[in-house]
Amino acid sequence: MPQRRPMWIMRQAGRYLPEYRELRSKAGSFLDLCYNPAMAAEVTLQPLRRFDFDAAILFSDILVVPHAMGLSLAFKEGEGPVLETVKDIHDVERLDLRGEQFKRVFETVGLVKRDLLPHQTLIGFCGAPWTVASYMIEGGSSKRKTALAIAIKNPAWFSLMMAKLVAASTTYLLGQISAGAEVVQIFDSWAGDVPLAHLERLVINPIAAIVRGVRAVHTNYPVIVFARGLGRGHAGVARATAANCAGLEEDVAIGSVLADLPAGIAVQGNLHNELLLGNVDELLGHTREVLNAVPMERHIFNLGHGILPQTEIRMVERLVKEVRAFD
Repeated sequence: MPQRRPMWIMRQAGRYLPEYRELRSKAGSFLDLCYNPAMAAEVTLQPLRRFDFDAAILFSDILVVPHAMGLSLAFKEGEGPVLETVKDIHDVERLDLRGEQFKRVFETVGLVKRDLLPHQTLIGFCGAPWTVASYMIEGGSSKRKTALAIAIKNPAWFSLMMAKLVAASTTYLLGQISAGAEVVQIFDSWAGDVPLAHLERLVINPIAAIVRGVRAVHTNYPVIVFARGLGRGHAGVARATAANCAGLEEDVAIGSVLADLPAGIAVQGNLHNELLLGNVDELLGHTREVLNAVPMERHIFNLGHGILPQTEIRMVERLVKEVRAFD
């Protein structure tokens, strides 16, 4: 039984914090910041110095994996990631895990772990193969129509790319764990785009393969799976992937998903991030609804998606105070 309800918030290390913006201005590009272990560790730790959170989540990006596999990557201001694309079997065959980028991330993990307080946990992460594959096909943020069309047709090169992503992602998580990560989360940001008939092949099976790979080395290692956009389907994904916890987006009835899960699986979420932009009373009312819906021992309090850059620090402080006072 936990002494209090665990709490962290997605994208807690980021643009809403003035100390992040200051460091970001010194780092050069976003990618330079991700690959500078001292700076990335500092960014990871910043929200824990301000707020009474229970976990730090590694500051990095899901596209580190394809970058480490040989694809060029840049982040353009106001545009987001620009990733070299994969179009055919020849492009896939050239994908080869070099790992230099991984070494920098692992160094960041070690630095963060060294400076955490005893009661604080370090969460590592990776993107799920379907979400990362969609970026590799589209080249950046998009509607993902091309990626989904190719995935449904399932040419041999797509299957091979997914297999390579599973292997590289497993290596990436195992390295983070060896460096000090105590929990890992697998983010499938675009799971909700996948038709039900293809969900098992594109979302569930690749994530399950990564989890098996992690636990082949670290038995019973804790894994959070966040397959965004699946509604009540989160329970089925959590069971099928052997996740310890199902992350939930903001428009899901958290208590209903919990009721569909075995007793040993928890839920994470799922306060709407936009509530932090509005009225304090409304924020607190919805916060209490989430807290009332799930017992402390089966819940990690979080947002349903990443905190927005325009969020005021005072609103986060009030949210944390409310969660801490509840149980």
